[in-house]
Formats: sequence, structure tokens, C-alpha cells
Amino acid sequence: MAPSNTGNTDGGSTPARSSGPDGGPHGLPAGPSGPDTAPDTAPDTRPEPGPEVHPVDQLLPPVKLVTTGLQHVAAMYAGVVAPPLIVGAAVGLSPAELALLISASLFTAGLATLLQTLGVWRIGARLPFVNGVSFAGVAPMIAIAEAHGPEDALPVIFGAVIVAGMLCFLAAPYFCKLIRFFPPVVQGTVITLIGVSLLPVAVNWARGGAPGAPGYGSMGAVGLAAITLVAVVLCNRLLRGFWQQLSLLIGLAAGTLLAFPLGLADFGAVRDAEVFALPSPFHFGAPVFDAAAIASLCIVMVVSMTESTADMLALGRIVDREADERVLAAGLRADGLATALSPVFNGFAASAFAQNIGLVALTRIRSRFVVAAGGGILILLGLFPVLGSVVSLVPQPVLGGAGIVLFGTVAASGIRTLAEAGMESGSNTILVSVSLGVGIVPIAAPTFYDAFPEAVRTLLHSGISAGCVTAVLLNLLFHHVGVARRQTADGTPGATVPTATPS
Repeated sequence: MAPSNTGNTDGGSTPARSSGPDGGPHGLPAGPSGPDTAPDTAPDTRPEPGPEVHPVDQLLPPVKLVTTGLQHVAAMYAGVVAPPLIVGAAVGLSPAELALLISASLFTAGLATLLQTLGVWRIGARLPFVNGVSFAGVAPMIAIAEAHGPEDALPVIFGAVIVAGMLCFLAAPYFCKLIRFFPPVVQGTVITLIGVSLLPVAVNWARGGAPGAPGYGSMGAVGLAAITLVAVVLCNRLLRGFWQQLSLLIGLAAGTLLAFPLGLADFGAVRDAEVFALPSPFHFGAPVFDAAAIASLCIVMVVSMTESTADMLALGRIVDREADERVLAAGLRADGLATALSPVFNGFAASAFAQNIGLVALTRIRSRFVVAAGGGILILLGLFPVLGSVVSLVPQPVLGGAGIVLFGTVAASGIRTLAEAGMESGSNTILVSVSLGVGIVPIAAPTFYDAFPEAVRTLLHSGISAGCVTAVLLNLLFHHVGVARRQTADGTPGATVPTATPS
């Protein structure tokens, strides 16, 4: 693009019409010049331009912070409360104790999100990165409950979670060095898998939440999801500026209001909720450290670290701030510290929430302070259960309609990254196709790995983890090992050696 002729031009043929030593004020003809003419010695009082603030570090106005932060809470709420609901039911908690476990999960998710977004020392990615209760640990925690009995299960689970969190914190500076094995072709594959893996969750929400739930799969539930989806799309198309960025929240509100006359939502949860509940440390008993339980949840923690690494790389690309080794290490430290502290307040392991990455991509609001505001809202929901019950009024089909947009946006971001990764290379094509295939197996056939050992099942039951490990191994095979490496040194096309992002 040719340079503009406005301002100072070093090679243009038309002088700029501006004030200065060689031009008259306001573009008027220049005065005489020469050795007898006194130079203009008036001081330049224009302010020096300050350093440009990256969108990730921009602090938005309070109203915008709260409303857009609430969108993040709405997008993740169901994911935060689902694990304590399932585990609480497995250990036979009373309704009051179950409500306490849910409040604790909201409270600790808020603390973890604040730690990730605002950061302390070398802890926290300082990206718009949402943390919540990891769903990967649900199956092992239920197995622990079956092995130890309902009465002793939670102390054993909390002890194992504390050790797993400490493992994550200590391993973070070493685990983050794996970034050199995450070139764009691997990143794009994993980001695509994140979106594809979440889409079945949205579809299940759209049908009513879970098989056996009242009205599951009914025309009313699916129709409500479709209306929410259309509302989000139309708001994104017809609105502008700030209101366009609130398209998800508007769609959720419209779907929820429509759900009441259809009988798909009610205020019962609000009427029965407590107004205020302060978290009681170790309410269910002091932690118990059992070797088998610790080994099980440490494996889950490694899987969560893999997913968090992939999520941070994806988010870094979306917000145009690459996640290098330093950022990854800080983010994993935050995961580990939040996980180790969560059981003190009766919470579970903390991990990344990929659905919120889709919200960042959809709204194009990249400020980490927006997500920090969402973390603050989560803390309030944990302290004031009545507020949390208001958010829980959003029916599952409404979340499903919005989730299709969110999770599809993540997959689209991955496809965009793959388009930049040199897919003309045959080795890259094989890498992507095999990794996507392996990652989709547990999505297409959830019971495929049921006959495998438990440790292997934990890894492979997550399509994101299975596809991520496959992509990294194939990248090693094609681009780092033996002939492929020598071909790269000779400059043969199609063998791109990934380089570590500078820290």
C-alpha cells in the first residue's frame, strides 16, 4: 500500500499541508526561509504518544466489564456445577450438602480464574483464560467413592486432589518446554479437536441435558435450542458495537424468557436457595492421602495439563498474543496452585474451560479483565447461593443453542490455523488426518476404550488429549526423527521444523 501524503513524507512528490518549520500554519503557504530568517523555536507542546496497550491488557468501562464477564459465567456455569452434582450424588450427599459442594466449586473456580487472569509473581497466564472444575476427574472420583464408601470418599478425593495440584505446580516449568513440539500444524489440529469435542456437549444440552431428564429430546427442547441459536446469530448480524458483543447474553436471556411459558424453566431453585453461605474449610473432614487415589488423580492432572497447554496455545492465537514457554509455565502453575488449594474450600481440581475460548473468538473482546470480572462474579455466586440459582434458571436447551455457536467458533479457529500451517505438505496432511481421526474416536464411540487399563482409559477417553498426543508423536516422527530431520536440514519441502516460541 502506498504511503499516505498526510504528515511527514520522505519520498512523496506532494508536500504535506501541515504546520512546521517549513510550512505555514494550518496548511497556509510557507513564509520566507533562508539564513536571515529566524527559525521557529516554539516548543512542541504535543503530548508524546504513550506505548500502545495490547487488547489483552485493556481495562474496559465498568458496565462493559460486568455484562461481558457475565457472558463468560453463563457460558461456563453448567460445566462448573456438573462435576459436584455427579460426585455429590455418588457419595450420597443430602440436598443441603450438595448445595454446599456446588457453591464451593463456584467459589474456587472464581479464585482460580482471578489467579489466571490477574496473576501473582510467575503464577497466572495473564490471558482471558477461564478456570473451572475439571470434568476429567469425575470418573476416577466416582471409582474412589466406590472403593472407600460414601462416608470416607470426599476426604480421600480431596487428599488426592491436593497432591495432584502440587505435582502440576512443580512440573510446570518442565512441562511447558513441550511447546517446541506444538508447531502451527499441531496447534491447529488440537484447536479444531477442542471445538469438535465440545459440540456433542452442546447437542446434548440442546436435547435437554442428559438422557432420562424430563422432556429430554422433545420437540420443545430442541425448538428452544434452535430459537436461541437463531437469536444469537441474528444479534451478531444485526447489532453493532457493544450490543453485538453481548449477542450471546441477549440470546440466552431471550431463550430463558421463552422457556417459562413453555414449562421448561421455573423459579423453584431460587425460592429454595440460601442467601449467604461462607465456605467452611474442610467441611467434609481433613484430607486423607491414599496412594491408589493419588496415582489415579495425578494421571488425570497430567491429562488436564495437556489440555490446558493446548487451550493456552489456542487462546494465544485468538487474542494475537502467542503463548510462549513463560506464559505456559505461569498458566500451569496457576492450575496447580488453584487445584492444591481448592480442597481447602471443598472444591475439586481446576482446569481450563475451552468453551470460553469460543466466546472470546465470537465477541472479539480480548481483555483479560473481562474474564477477571467473570471470576469475581463466580466468587459472589459461591458466597451467595441465591445469585447462583438465578444463573441456573437458564435451561439446558438454551445453553445448547448458544453452545453450538461457541464451540463451532473454536473449531473454525483451528481450521484457520491449519490453513496457515502449510497443508500442501504430505506429512502434515497425514498428521492432521490421523490425529483428528484418533481424537474423534471417543466422541463417535464413547465406550470404545472401556476394555483398556484404567490409566490408558483416562487419557484416551478425552478426544482432546488423545488427538493432542497423537499429533505431537506424529510431528516428532515426520519432522524431528531420522530421515525427516536430515531432509529438513537439506531444505526439502514438506518437513517444517517447529521452533520454540521465545520466552
